[in-house]
Amino acid sequence: MRNLKIIGIILLIAITATSTFAQRKKIEKADNAFNTGRYFEAIDLYKFAYGKVDDKKLENELIFQTALCYRYIDEVRQAGIWFNKAIRRGIENPLAYLYHADALLASEEYEEAKQNYQEYKKLVPDDNRAIKGIESCDFAIKATEDPTRHKVTPMYFFNTRESDFAPCFGRDDYSIVYFTTATEGTTGNEINPVTGQYYADIYQSRVDRKGEWSDPTPLGETINTEFDEGAPCTNEKANTLYFTAIRENKDGDMVTQIYQSKKSGIDWGEAQLVQVFESDSIMVAHPAISSDELQLFFVSDKSGGQGQKDIWVTKRESPTGSWGAPENLSAQINTKGNEVFPYMHKDGTLYFASDGHIGMGGLDLFMARKVGSQWEVTNMGYPMNSSRDDFGIVFERELERGYMSSNREDSKGMDDVFQFALPPIEFKLLLTVKNEKTGQTIPDASINLIGSDGTNEIKTSEADGTLNFALNPNTDYRLIGRKGGFLAGGVKLSTKGLTESKDIERDLFLPPNDEPRLVKVFYDFGKWDLKPESMVALEELVQILRDDNPNITIELSSHTDFRGSAEANQELSEKRAKSVVEFLILYGIDAERLTFVGYGEERPKEITPREAEEYAKMPNYDFLKTGIVLTESYIKNLPTEQMKEIAHSLNRRTEFRVTGTDYVPRIRRKNK
Repeated sequence: MRNLKIIGIILLIAITATSTFAQRKKIEKADNAFNTGRYFEAIDLYKFAYGKVDDKKLENELIFQTALCYRYIDEVRQAGIWFNKAIRRGIENPLAYLYHADALLASEEYEEAKQNYQEYKKLVPDDNRAIKGIESCDFAIKATEDPTRHKVTPMYFFNTRESDFAPCFGRDDYSIVYFTTATEGTTGNEINPVTGQYYADIYQSRVDRKGEWSDPTPLGETINTEFDEGAPCTNEKANTLYFTAIRENKDGDMVTQIYQSKKSGIDWGEAQLVQVFESDSIMVAHPAISSDELQLFFVSDKSGGQGQKDIWVTKRESPTGSWGAPENLSAQINTKGNEVFPYMHKDGTLYFASDGHIGMGGLDLFMARKVGSQWEVTNMGYPMNSSRDDFGIVFERELERGYMSSNREDSKGMDDVFQFALPPIEFKLLLTVKNEKTGQTIPDASINLIGSDGTNEIKTSEADGTLNFALNPNTDYRLIGRKGGFLAGGVKLSTKGLTESKDIERDLFLPPNDEPRLVKVFYDFGKWDLKPESMVALEELVQILRDDNPNITIELSSHTDFRGSAEANQELSEKRAKSVVEFLILYGIDAERLTFVGYGEERPKEITPREAEEYAKMPNYDFLKTGIVLTESYIKNLPTEQMKEIAHSLNRRTEFRVTGTDYVPRIRRKNK
């Protein structure tokens, strides 16, 4: 429950006494319970007083006070019912609209919550809580539609029907978890009138090698007393324990303070007060120690802060030194609301819970990173956050894994401990090696996977031509396939920009050595100069010759359509083929590996199975079937001019074919 989590007493102004002495005594008794933080007890007293008065205005005030009690013990639905009841009866207090909206937001009733925030904005236009509430409704809708990859699951081994929250590690190997519980059987074993639950203690559970957790047991009497203890944290070695406790100060008042205990053998030593403020009457709670033990973050409602509960920090020169004067963290972190349950990660990120920043409802988990002298605060999103309270997080050092607290819908009782983890992004490549001409699969092909991260892996295709590779995030890859009788073929892919795990399917085509292969080069009409858009295909050809197939020699051939004279087409095709050879030589390919020839219009294009498959997916190209030869007679018989022009464009092509496979590169010959 909210009050139990924050562990503090919120004092509000008592409502006006009734005109009659009897009524006044009943209301005074309820007010006294309320003003001393015994909200659970106050609910019944206010309800009883409400049934005995007949003044409408006073009835509304009692309804409002009852609603406040439910709000403070985090009974969201009951709070919403009673605030709504006050509104329907015409209460003049505008806070009824704000608090009703908060309850609706926590119940995921976003549109109705918006309406109440808007009504409150009309009544109190200068209060930015209305704007924050409206923005939170929009944020909650967007966050649930775009969740993070985190997996959040309840820890059934820890959780009871009462409140279980604020976990931390009791060993540096994470095999022991401490957490706060208000279940029956705690040391005090009495009901806390503030919350209606048992006084809280710190319990522990241990996991064995099989992953099974032991039944939770309380820490010793050096830690737990008949009053509240909770919100523990440990240092890096888990041999110093800090925790929140309610104890009697030197003036005899019960005050929330931070205590520290050192490990003594397998037990904890006597708890000692950690004095951070000069006065021991100031509420101090929720300790979080930095990994170097030089900073202690905590929560207090001390005056001079930004709002209700703020996060403060005190520092020291050495792990055994005295703590310095506390500093209030900046307004970038602390708001007019509550900032509670800090946790300082080893990497310098501060995690905390807040109901003052834009969130999904109740307390949300936030992370804050220091950029220069400024803090950048980010909501951790859904499912780390829900419409209810989410708080009290702890991590396993460098891993994005740990535990947190929440009273979301799938909680077993009140607050529960949940485990969270961010699964690694995994990419699986299913590759199928195929014959480029026939489309048939190729077994026993050698496939080399090369990654920009240094990956260099070789596998062989199975009988069905398939094989698998595990890919890494944020990496560019090239795959090169080789098989006797085929030209080496390659395919590129990348996992950069992919934020979700994914199975990737790709085909890698190997051209038969005895088959011509198309080079997608482009020319202006009647010219042989290479156009800029040809550069991609030509650079791929350079890579095929230089990197993938350094031992082959090739013939470059160019073809035209049948329009124009045969002599002109022959000359044009020769010049075009020659222009490609000159480009390859310019890019470092040995001239003796290259020959060129122009075939003019003599060799019309034949559609391969792979090409037919691709054309079937393209508008206006689906008439091109496997085995069709684009002869002059075939083209002239096509029914439309568009189809004829497509056929002409396919005849105007440049190809290469392998003429030898035993070429020895010059550099290798020189080294012999």
